[in-house]
Amino acid sequence: MRALALAALAATPLGCGNGPDPPTALATGEAGEVNEMKEMKEMMTWVLDPAADVIWGSAGFVITAAGEVSLAPTTDEGWAQVRHSAAVLAEGGNLLLLPQRLPAAGERAAWTEFSAGMTRIAQDAVAAAEAKDSERLFEVGGHLYNVCLACHQVYARDDAAAAADG
Repeated sequence: MRALALAALAATPLGCGNGPDPPTALATGEAGEVNEMKEMKEMMTWVLDPAADVIWGSAGFVITAAGEVSLAPTTDEGWAQVRHSAAVLAEGGNLLLLPQRLPAAGERAAWTEFSAGMTRIAQDAVAAAEAKDSERLFEVGGHLYNVCLACHQVYARDDAAAAADG
């Protein structure tokens, strides 16, 4: 009986594409509206920007009248918030690679590189937060800024021009 069960299991096609198609990701903008540009802006505003701001706001120093003040978290909860935000950014890089978020075919290579870069850098931020390493987090925050800026210079040109026009 056991041999029959093993033979049946061995004959079962695993991962051969015989199952249903993977689910399609749904639009997450207002009321599920499918408007790629609006959805991308909302994802940046509601998900990626706040997470990046936590990283940047938790690294480095500020100079006050009283002297230099470290921005590094001082509690386990503070470091957990940094780790959480870094994990959001790491997954955010993957979310940017969903089919409905990909730019036109001719612009996909750079998009993919920027998205993967954000994920890698965010993984470094997770590691820095887990190690409670404020110097490493500061360095990683600079790399994060660079990849975000580079991507925005290519893909958010119209937004930057609109902001400059006020």
